[in-house]
Order: sequence, then structure tokens, then C-alpha cells
Amino acid sequence: MPEKKKVYLVPTPVGNLEDITFRAIRILKEVDLILAEDTRTTGFLLKHFEIKNKMQSHHKFNEHQTVDWLISRIKAGESVALVSDAGTPGISDPGFLLVRECIAQDIEVECLPGATALIPALVNSGLPADRFCFEGFLPQKKGRQTRLSELADEKRTMIFYESPFRVVKTLTQLAEHLGEARKASVSREISKLYEQTVHGTLNELISLFTENEPRGEFVIVVEGKS
Repeated sequence: MPEKKKVYLVPTPVGNLEDITFRAIRILKEVDLILAEDTRTTGFLLKHFEIKNKMQSHHKFNEHQTVDWLISRIKAGESVALVSDAGTPGISDPGFLLVRECIAQDIEVECLPGATALIPALVNSGLPADRFCFEGFLPQKKGRQTRLSELADEKRTMIFYESPFRVVKTLTQLAEHLGEARKASVSREISKLYEQTVHGTLNELISLFTENEPRGEFVIVVEGKS
């Protein structure tokens, strides 16, 4: 049984439902409460694995308001599992605020190992994976150009998340700041039916996705400065 007065961070599949672990399924069945980024998405996952448990919405728009209430429930003796729509909570998803407050309140937190999109994309890129920096989503407006300028001198392999609507824009801006000849890869729909990874220079990838409408969720991996 899960320990009382404890928070479990439970990774969920980024695509293929078979990527969830036996341990994750057990924890989701046994905790007192599941915190879900989107209860509809998590509800589909729970139904697939015949998990019948209570859910509470916990996302970026309400996490500031719900943290204190959650802490009080955990201190009262409940065990809680936090999941995001896909992947590991806290990685470009809600989770940081709750974990930080649990640590401050001396509440135990345990993160289960599991799915995340960035590692398969990095390994599939063929670029150096011994040292890398994860940038997540670049700022959409304020600070975007500043961050891109700072990354021009980054020597480690860089990993970015991006939506299909901004893939070409982001690749173009990366080419402007890092150089069109910089090697890169783009992975889409990781572990899903139409998973794809393409390799080339930033300029070649810009041409590819200009001619072919980007669809799905994307991870862009770019080599560091020589």
C-alpha cells in the first residue's frame, strides 16, 4: 500500500499506453486521491487500466490556489498521486509548486521513473547525449529573443518542446541565431502510431516543414556550438 502523508509523482505515457509501468498502475489504484492536469484525459487512462479512484483537477491555472488545500489533506493522512496529461509531472507540466511546498512542509515526495518525450528524442537525434540542456518551451514573447541569443554560445546539445503551429517559426529563429548549417533533428508523435524523427541542418528542416504541414507534438534537438 502507498505510504500515508506522501505525494507520488506518476509519469503517464506520452503516446503508447503500454509505456506505463506496473508500479504506476498500482500506485494510481491505491492512493487516496489522484491530481490530474485534465481529468478527461486522465479519465481515459484510468478507464483503460480499470482504475477506479477519485480525481481532482490540478493544472497551471489553479495550482497556486489549491496547493494549501492539498497540503492540509496530505498532512491529515492522505496519500496523493500527481499526473500530467502525458509524461513526467513537473517537466513542462504542473508539479513544481506542489513539490516545493511539500519539501518546505517536510512531506515526503517520491517520483516514479517513467515516460518523458525528451530522452527518446535526444537519443534518436544522433547528437552528443553525454551533456545536454533541456529548454522546454521557449518564451512565446517576452524574453524569447534574449534567450535565443544566449543559446548561440551553448556548447551542449539543446532540447526544445514545440507545438505544430510554431515549429517552422522556432526552427527559423534558431537558424538566425545559431546558423543555418547547425545540425538538428525533429521528433514528432513520440511512441505514437505516426512517430517520426528527421535529421538535417536547421535550413533543411525549415524547408521540410515549410513544404509539409507540421502535425503532432514536437521535440527539436540542436547540436551545441563547436
